[in-house]
Amino acid sequence: MTAPRGTGEVAASRVTAVVGLLVVFELVSGFLQGSAPALVPAVQDWRSISASQAQWYMAVQFLAAAVAVPVFGRLGDLYGHRRLTRIALVCVAAGTVLVALAPNLTVLLVGRALMGPLAALLPLEIGLVRDRLDLEGGRRAVGLLVGALTLGSLLGHALVGPLLALTGGVRPTLSVLAALACACLALSYCAIPESRTRAPGRMDWSGALLLGLSLLLLLGTTARGATWGWTSPLTLGGVALSLALLAWWVRLERDRPHALVDVRAVARRQSAPYYVSGFLFGAVMLGGQAVGISYLAASTADEGYGFGLTTWEISAWGAVPHVLAFTGASLVARVAARTSYRRVLLLSFALMAAGNVGLIATHTALPLFALASAVAGFGMGLALGGLPTLIVERSATDRTASSTAVYNNLKTLGGSVAGAGSAVVLGSLVVGGTEVPALSAYLTIWGLSALLCAGALVLQMLTGREVHAPGATGSPAPARV
Repeated sequence: MTAPRGTGEVAASRVTAVVGLLVVFELVSGFLQGSAPALVPAVQDWRSISASQAQWYMAVQFLAAAVAVPVFGRLGDLYGHRRLTRIALVCVAAGTVLVALAPNLTVLLVGRALMGPLAALLPLEIGLVRDRLDLEGGRRAVGLLVGALTLGSLLGHALVGPLLALTGGVRPTLSVLAALACACLALSYCAIPESRTRAPGRMDWSGALLLGLSLLLLLGTTARGATWGWTSPLTLGGVALSLALLAWWVRLERDRPHALVDVRAVARRQSAPYYVSGFLFGAVMLGGQAVGISYLAASTADEGYGFGLTTWEISAWGAVPHVLAFTGASLVARVAARTSYRRVLLLSFALMAAGNVGLIATHTALPLFALASAVAGFGMGLALGGLPTLIVERSATDRTASSTAVYNNLKTLGGSVAGAGSAVVLGSLVVGGTEVPALSAYLTIWGLSALLCAGALVLQMLTGREVHAPGATGSPAPARV
């Protein structure tokens, strides 16, 4: 964050004045994202679409976000974070309205694609608060924004079912979500300051096109891998081609003065471990969600393991790690002020590793299983707030949003790769003569997650102390990292 002015103390009113409505945007963003998976079965019945078509209801927004996040982040650095936040909200509002009014699958998917910039809101907001607040105020603001996103996701996951029952149908429920998005767009014209720092240069559209193409190919291939077969020529060829395009993109970006992503800065010794940790974090957090739900739903009578929970019971027990994640994200700035952000990340990955080991040890006892999930959830909350904060502080002030966007995409990419890997494990380790995953499949996935957390923990231990980002304005603040 920009260095403290004067004494470095930030009044709560100052943080509130800058963050204020941005917290509301993140609450709604989380609500929209958290409610989407729960609505898939209802949307499938509403539009009379197949299970494979319904898969694209989620995948198309996921793919659009992979392209939108780096583009919106860089445009925000160039032309103003508030301006691009408003444009992102226009896209999201239009998308939610189209989804609510969609007469057919094509319009439905177009609407979902327009909602892709939803994932760009947080990087843009972080860029805005870094420009407007000093070091400690910016850290508190990032914690508030990440906490609001986590809380919104929890509320969306928990409340969309009752909302669906209350409104009496899918279209009215989607209309409520559209109204929330439109309200955010209207609020974006109230009392939100524009960022003052502008990046030099112009938009690297060719770099954005190449990155978007490679990410769409990679994520699209992994999304269809289970259908095509993970060892099929189509899947392997798609992954190989996407990786080749990414390598070409890195080579081009490295030599451009005003590239979409400053790959040299990303690869610096003081920055790279946090980006790699973001990838590993996404693999553990995003890649393991569906696995835990599947295990809770499995029953000892049918599969020989699991707890046989109903849908509402899964929601209730699944809320435990979400609540702890929200708590961790909200407390991260306060905890780091007493210790350091580096120690916070050490604690976060240690807790995630312990939580995944705990899932293995307690897979037959639901209360202890939930406790292990809660431990991992609290660690995830600390990482959710800590990783983007340190990445921002190691980036130049005119690269804040684009640096955060790179982290966000790496986290999402980690989740996509881990999701594909989990599908391979669940499809390979099966009960003899059936397609039912064996207990060993779940234990293997949790064990691999613990190893990934241990790897991220080692990265934090090897990372040096804070280095002030080149190009940052103001005097470096004496922050303990």
